[in-house]
Amino acid sequence: MLAVLAPATLSAAPFAAYVIDARTGQPIYKQNEDTRLHPASLTKMMTLYMAFTAIERGQVRLDSQFPVSTNAASEPPSKLGLRAGQRIELRYLIRAAAIKSANDAATTIGEGLAGSEEAFAQQMTQMARALGMRNSNFRNAHGLTQEGHYSTAHDMTILGRRLFYDFPQYYNIFSRRSADAGIAQVASTNKRFLDAYQGADGIKTGYTRAAGFNLTASAQRGNKRLVATVFGGTSTAHRNQVMAQLLDAGFTRVPTRVREVRPEAPRLLATRVVRRAQVEPSAAAIRADPQRLVLSASAPPVRVSRPAAASTADVAPATRAVASAEPEPTGGLSLAASARPVGRPGKAAAAVAEAAPEAAPSASLAAAVLSQSVRPAPAPRSRSASTAAVAGNGADPDAIARAVAEAVPQDGSASLSLLASPAPKPRSETVILAAMGEGDLAEPEALEIVSRPANSGRGWGVTLGMFKSKVEAERLLLRSALQDGAVLEGAARHVADTKRGFQPSFANLTKANAELVCERFASRSQECAVVGQ
Repeated sequence: MLAVLAPATLSAAPFAAYVIDARTGQPIYKQNEDTRLHPASLTKMMTLYMAFTAIERGQVRLDSQFPVSTNAASEPPSKLGLRAGQRIELRYLIRAAAIKSANDAATTIGEGLAGSEEAFAQQMTQMARALGMRNSNFRNAHGLTQEGHYSTAHDMTILGRRLFYDFPQYYNIFSRRSADAGIAQVASTNKRFLDAYQGADGIKTGYTRAAGFNLTASAQRGNKRLVATVFGGTSTAHRNQVMAQLLDAGFTRVPTRVREVRPEAPRLLATRVVRRAQVEPSAAAIRADPQRLVLSASAPPVRVSRPAAASTADVAPATRAVASAEPEPTGGLSLAASARPVGRPGKAAAAVAEAAPEAAPSASLAAAVLSQSVRPAPAPRSRSASTAAVAGNGADPDAIARAVAEAVPQDGSASLSLLASPAPKPRSETVILAAMGEGDLAEPEALEIVSRPANSGRGWGVTLGMFKSKVEAERLLLRSALQDGAVLEGAARHVADTKRGFQPSFANLTKANAELVCERFASRSQECAVVGQ
């Protein structure tokens, strides 16, 4: 990022600049880019953007006739010369506003699209927010100085890129040197820069006393395209010269091939009106109709009682109980008379008989199976446990009990047996608070606070000889800042008026950067000296 500081002494208006790679939108150079300043006729870029948007949406056409109001006809120059009551096609108004920067044409566009200039200015501001122009506010369509009407170098550069990408079918109007505006032939206010700078194809100039000389320009060289904005130039020549230097430096910094990132469609906010019908209740709507079928409350289902336990011998009685719970057939089907399905008794009895043929009937269907199942014998907890009992029939409960008894030592000595393990200690209710880490609760060591000046280490500078004119000295500073931007980042620029001449200098540098700057100037045969505090 470059750090060029435009001389405030050259301009009555504050200086600002912003340069981006149009293909990606990434900034290359910026200075006071978010400072709110007077945009002057750069405002017409937004007026034209609104006109192009209305055409593409089908709201108007290029041959639509727009009436000229007294307010529009009385606008100060620059103007096309429209008369009150006159009607003129939109295509001629666009040409006059874009090429000649006619104020009466811009006002006629705004009033024709929105009904009034105030309403159109509000739409312009809303569109600016949708495009990401956060520091712009419009009060008119032409850009003449008015309280509350402002923009920034950043926002106007974003708008210039939008004009190129969003309306390529109309963008060529900004590169035209002259055009037919219906009632007159108009010439471009940007003709000098378009003719002087290679690859320039737009976009818009602007000037007022409060704003200075402004310019938003776009240029292409090979696969590279840049968009830049300059606010606060002292003259047309000075503004064009600074713009050319910024673009030259930008073209050397951007890569030849990059992935193009087109801007997204603007996010416009639309007001949605929802109408709700109000229906008043009527007596016919709430009165019961005797001819209609009205559902009445049905009786709750009857809970069927089930026996707590049933054996194979109880399956038949249970089946009879379920059958007895069914109600007698009536004239209608009632949910209260339904019963839950039961398992098929034949398969349940066969499964029990096959699993335990010798077991006596018990109070549970699964009791016979569980009583005859072979449970795993617990593993002995000691090597002295008898393996004979475990090796025998695992279904013998006595054998399992004897094996466990032999595995438990009688003397209470230490053993692997689970029965001999001691009971856990009761959990303490005391809460111990400790510091994280090693738990050092000692008093912390006192911290030594060392304060340093804000510009510590940057009290060095360089002087670049003497010059006969201030313009030459400032031109050298600007050219040097563009060439050595990385080393001179954050440096302050100054031209001292002495008896021997004008002495340019850079300040607010580190000692290393100051020496490096002088080495580079020495290689270019330029006088340079390092100065310190």
